Amino acid sequence: MASRETPEVNGGSLADIAFLLLIFFLVTTTMDTDTGITRLLPPEPDPEQEDVEVKVNKRNVLVVLLNRSDLLMVGGEVMDRLALKDKTIEFFTNPQNDQNLPEMEEKEVQFPPGSSSLLSSEGVWTGRISRGVISLQNDRSTTYGRYLQVQNELVAAVNLLRNDFCNLYFDKDYDDLNTNNPIEEEIQLGIRKIYKMNISESDPKSIGGRN
Repeated sequence: MASRETPEVNGGSLADIAFLLLIFFLVTTTMDTDTGITRLLPPEPDPEQEDVEVKVNKRNVLVVLLNRSDLLMVGGEVMDRLALKDKTIEFFTNPQNDQNLPEMEEKEVQFPPGSSSLLSSEGVWTGRISRGVISLQNDRSTTYGRYLQVQNELVAAVNLLRNDFCNLYFDKDYDDLNTNNPIEEEIQLGIRKIYKMNISESDPKSIGGRN
């Protein structure tokens, strides 16, 4: 009996098929966007600039610490993360003129004339603005998720103050202000001068914590 030859599979086009599949998956696959902290970094300092020692009143700084165990400490005391927003609002407003909270200084902020009946006829707001700064520090072993949660509470507190002010004076949510509208853009800039995002974030350090 004559032997039957095994038919061979033509693999000459396999490389082309693989290449086409690779292109297909590259075009159709969606990439997850990494989430993180949105911050505008300060400009690089001038190398010829002289160092100037700045004295900061301790009452004007609130230290927020996250240790290696993700334990939150605010002003030297252990605090639940959910209480941080209210603590931040109290720190930046100092409603009772507490000597342990930041100094408040009287200032004037210009808004568009006629934009609110609660402002002067020239659109000038006069009130107290905080000198407070929050110093957010964390240990090198602090988890990224926990750090984001704490940072978001701080930012949410400032945004809430801005929103309440905007509702009171302009009967509108702060986030609804249209920056393409020159008047509303000026309103937004004015509110930012009153409630500044004074949150300082330092490099990770060894803060310690429970093992």
